[in-house]
Amino acid sequence: MSTDLSSRILHLTALLCVAALTIALVSQHVFGMQPCAWCVLQRLIFATIALVCWAGVLAGRLAAGLRRAVGLIVAGLAIAGVTAAWYQYTVAAKMFSCDMTFADRFMVQSGLDANVPWIFGIFASCMDARVDLLGVEYALWSLGLFLVIAVLGLATLLLRTRQA
Repeated sequence: MSTDLSSRILHLTALLCVAALTIALVSQHVFGMQPCAWCVLQRLIFATIALVCWAGVLAGRLAAGLRRAVGLIVAGLAIAGVTAAWYQYTVAAKMFSCDMTFADRFMVQSGLDANVPWIFGIFASCMDARVDLLGVEYALWSLGLFLVIAVLGLATLLLRTRQA
């Protein structure tokens, strides 16, 4: 069974998300860069996109057209990620506290911060979590990657699928 282009794009997208999560976790656990609520919300979005992509690859083996629907979902999640990263960069990073913002309430109410703190724990304010990598804030790196993922999701949506 040959793997078509949409399946490859979904694999690539999932791997980009896993790479982003890996960089975030290494930054936190090796270099001591503690995340804020908006950081961990973006981690959740990256993890969700990766899972959706791999589910789409598997579902696409049953019905190739399902990959197109997954492309739409991925693009939508990526736009949510762009929104979260932009808010973090333009608003939250200038606030003394992210407490009671959407990201803080969502992560606390989901229970992920308490049950999986090594990935989703909120340990810093948004202002304190403002960190540069190669002269560019992490939030902007995240925003850029979400934009790339949105384009990949749309490409998956718009590709014609081959029937195997």
